[in-house]
Amino acid sequence: MIVEPLEVGEDGALPGPLLTELTELYASNREFQQLSGDFPDPDDIRSEQVAASLAEELSHRDTEVLLARSAGHVIGVSVTRAHHPEDPDDPDPWIGLLMVHARDHRVGFGRELAEIVEKRFRALGRRGVKLAVLENNDRALAFWSALGYEEIGRRPDRRRGRDCVVMRKAL
Repeated sequence: MIVEPLEVGEDGALPGPLLTELTELYASNREFQQLSGDFPDPDDIRSEQVAASLAEELSHRDTEVLLARSAGHVIGVSVTRAHHPEDPDDPDPWIGLLMVHARDHRVGFGRELAEIVEKRFRALGRRGVKLAVLENNDRALAFWSALGYEEIGRRPDRRRGRDCVVMRKAL
């Protein structure tokens, strides 16, 4: 697996073929999209919606979007923030999204991508990483727990007030 930062054009646009692959990636995770409500219709996710979602993420100066590729195809994406947007005193970076194409679930790509994200933060001298999982997302809670993340609290998410489990892993 090759992981590289997302490159946008001078106008902030994503190249068409890349946007198509990212849209397929997001759409392949119907169950997650249904739980999250991030897209109005999880059965009809459009490239304009994915582009807008990524543009919103990238509008924050300390956000990094990483693309994971295998055999020349995008198989995963991660969105991280160097700092929590509402708590400047929080010393830990945050994983906002880590998604692998549904056809590649249970192959180890998610684990590998998470480890690469952690390694990048460790190299920057960060001592831990946090994330929030929707309370009703049992698969994600099991995944992150298996990677050594531990529950440290519960609170509503920033966007929609959905119940979340906040997890942390020491690096």
